[in-house]
Amino acid sequence: MNSSLQGYAEFCYEHLRSSPRTICKYKRDITSFLHYIDSQNINTLTEIKINPSILSNFILSRAHLATSTLSNIASALRSFLRYLCMRGIISENIIADVPKINIKADQRIPTVWDNKDIDTLLSVLDLTSPVGKRDYAILILAVRLGMRVSDIRTLCFEHLLWDQSRIEKRQVKGGSMLSLPLTNEVGNALIDYLQHGRPKTIHREVFLRANAPFEPFGSNNNFYYIITKYRRLAGINLNAQNRCGMHSLRHTLASRLLEAGVGLESISSILGHLSQETTLIYTKIDIKSLRAVAINPEEITNE
Repeated sequence: MNSSLQGYAEFCYEHLRSSPRTICKYKRDITSFLHYIDSQNINTLTEIKINPSILSNFILSRAHLATSTLSNIASALRSFLRYLCMRGIISENIIADVPKINIKADQRIPTVWDNKDIDTLLSVLDLTSPVGKRDYAILILAVRLGMRVSDIRTLCFEHLLWDQSRIEKRQVKGGSMLSLPLTNEVGNALIDYLQHGRPKTIHREVFLRANAPFEPFGSNNNFYYIITKYRRLAGINLNAQNRCGMHSLRHTLASRLLEAGVGLESISSILGHLSQETTLIYTKIDIKSLRAVAINPEEITNE
């Protein structure tokens, strides 16, 4: 089973061009599946075709997880089964035994910070230290430009077009080009870090680890510890059900732009969405606009 798992990982990398982070997630989910079937006295992968109900039973055993997580597990399992089918280990028809998890992309309302909390968050950083300068620049890119963590992490010197006052790079997610304004606030934060905080190395990535060896951040690093560190220092308490990672800063920017009357097309371009349908999720958090078009129940009459 382990050799099939390793072969699948290599197939994802060489033929599907999956990112290392995606492969890591797939391997984690499939390893759980392999442990599960082993606990059910299935010793070889070929035995799955004799007992295809094991697939739905495995998904059912994970029913306590969030719907989105469950959907990702099912997707990884189908991908692995297709690989096994390609190798002739199982037949294709049993892939249909993996339950389909219906999930709406916009079922969760994004977490949005108050403006005062954003200001408080940025105010607690120690801008006299190299780490503080680095973390401040990272947070500014997320707060002011709405950049994804993956794009901040892979930001390189060649992406900073100082003479044009723009940041231009190909997005990690989707691969489309992203073009953002290099404002004075963002530029000053970057310059302060580059001149007075960044270690001198041969790496082209802007942001590096603060301790030797001074290397770029790994593909699995989501900067959660950075925002959590300063949120706690600032004494900012969010509701337990809210997601307060770096992506929430991106949601906040989208909400502020929507409140300011910026059109969905422009917001979609700023956030680097390939489709405006993705941007539509932010209309759920523009409460002021929703109230303006709300229907008065007393005006509804039965015909």
